Amino acid sequence: MKQFPRMMLLSVMLCLCFLFQAAVAENLYIIPDSDRRALTYEELWDYQYDTLLYAFNEIYARHGYKFETGSRCYNWFTQMPWYRPNMNESSTNHDATYSQCSRLEQENVRLIKQVRSDMRNMGTTNPGGKGLPIPPARSVNKPRGFEYVSLEPGQKSIPVYSAPTDAAYRANNGKAALSTNGAVYALGYENGWMLVLYEANVVNQYRVGYIDTRIVRGSLPILNQLVWARTPATVLNNVNVTDDPAMTGRALTILPAGTQVTYLTTMFNATGWDYIETTIDGRIARGFVPSGFLNIQSIDPTYGGDG
Repeated sequence: MKQFPRMMLLSVMLCLCFLFQAAVAENLYIIPDSDRRALTYEELWDYQYDTLLYAFNEIYARHGYKFETGSRCYNWFTQMPWYRPNMNESSTNHDATYSQCSRLEQENVRLIKQVRSDMRNMGTTNPGGKGLPIPPARSVNKPRGFEYVSLEPGQKSIPVYSAPTDAAYRANNGKAALSTNGAVYALGYENGWMLVLYEANVVNQYRVGYIDTRIVRGSLPILNQLVWARTPATVLNNVNVTDDPAMTGRALTILPAGTQVTYLTTMFNATGWDYIETTIDGRIARGFVPSGFLNIQSIDPTYGGDG
């Protein structure tokens, strides 16, 4: 039997590797060829309302548009290996990105926004349509952006609140607290409070909440100031609110359909989580609901809006 030439075998393997990587990359886009062909009105109705928000911002993301830190598009696109934000561009200066888009891309953006507008006018979020693709796998299931922080050890009972005030709801029957002897991950600061994810006393359970930095000993990590959308939203179906999007999804409370909440942002791990503000037992509270359970009433603070 004739041996397969070594160089040819290497070439075939490289080709297969390239094709595999290309296939994986295609799966990381919502509409992989929206920069190369004209989209149609009919095909865009195959997608959910919220998915189309990311679809038109995906066109700008290809050109390095710098999304506002903490916005749901920032949280989505910064986990994509192909996304390279233009660090020289201000998130309030959109002209540079827009000028880089071709006429075809600009027309696709206009059409996607038109379909979203028609969905709103018809009072539907098109729930049977395509959702977001599965994001890249992560070694741990903490939401994107939470990074390990080193805090002075030996602090065993730092109170954790669900919102950045000591008047907010506190989980674990009002006893939620973290120890700096365990792993602590942080996202950023809000009015002197640090938003953290930490391991709870229960095995394999994590919580997300706020700690008052004024009572934390030692130096604090350098983190971003948190910016939220603070957009009115309505719960579409009964849904659990959790402070553990990383592991258990254990419910803090159940919000019935029709409940009015404040949408803050969307975070991602193996799935999407909408971060909201509501009340629990008469106290202000923040937590996570699976994406798709909210009717978010106004546009996302990303490029171009829907106007």
